[in-house]
Amino acid sequence: MKSAFAPGRVNLIGDHTDYSGGYVLPMAIQLGTTVTFEPRGDRVILRSGADADPADLPIEIDNPSSVRPSWARYVAGVIEEIQPVSGGRGSVTTTLPVGEGLASSAALEVATAMALGFAGPPDELAVACQHAEQRAVGVPCGIMDQLASVSGVEGHALLIDCSSNSVKPIRVPRDCEVVAIASGEPRALAASGYAERRQECEKAATFVGPLRSAALVSLESIPDRVLRRRARHVVSEYQRVIDFANHLRHGELRDAGELMYESHWSLRDDFAVSTPALDDLVARLMKTPGVFGARLTGAGFGGSVVALTRPGVLSEGRLLKPSAGARLL
Repeated sequence: MKSAFAPGRVNLIGDHTDYSGGYVLPMAIQLGTTVTFEPRGDRVILRSGADADPADLPIEIDNPSSVRPSWARYVAGVIEEIQPVSGGRGSVTTTLPVGEGLASSAALEVATAMALGFAGPPDELAVACQHAEQRAVGVPCGIMDQLASVSGVEGHALLIDCSSNSVKPIRVPRDCEVVAIASGEPRALAASGYAERRQECEKAATFVGPLRSAALVSLESIPDRVLRRRARHVVSEYQRVIDFANHLRHGELRDAGELMYESHWSLRDDFAVSTPALDDLVARLMKTPGVFGARLTGAGFGGSVVALTRPGVLSEGRLLKPSAGARLL
């Protein structure tokens, strides 16, 4: 019998920058998913307390995206990617909310891969689970969610360079709290404009080269106004992530919070992934004493807002703690 736990993540800053090889700054959180698995037979059967229908799958999968129920597609993607030597039976439990932008799908993938016997290094596990999600639901996701889940460090956020998948822990000051507040709009990336935004970034790069190395002034040469705005968000967000990490490292929470607001406005105006509910939440938090900053977290299109606050300021939302990464239990 094997049991594996994988945490979710909250992204403090740096959205839609991972798939263009830029910087992100998430943190693994105390909420996560546990998969318990006993190998035997030639089928993988997992039951979840969150769904009446189990994942009942052969160990040879041709098309993970066609699997039913829909949550089992993530399991199918993992099976296809890691090719376990045997099937078995097990269970899935989670403390993560689904659809709130806290990487519940990545946590399921990572915990499943570990419980099914994946034994490679953390960066290879993250890549395998990224590929599993891409195959399962057809979303061309970046590496952030999976890499944050496998690489979490207690008490720290993670400055990730997505060009090399290198991770640098950044201590989160003790005199602040990170709170996620759900917008009430469930997020479903497969049905959103996520893939379209990635394609727009790739088109913008055909005019100025890789966005990671592009200067803001060079973006004026992009003839299409929409592509120019998409690129402007990505390039400016790279710098905000670096600056935020430095402010967090030195305990400069007000300066870090201002960058969160700037990030949200950029995601709203240039990248067009916010919603009225998310905008209203950020506007309300901006007027709340003791809140340093707030922004949508994750890819947008619904989900949650993350706020950086003084301790005890907010009575709503989920208090999130910077936590360790995935592990066998």
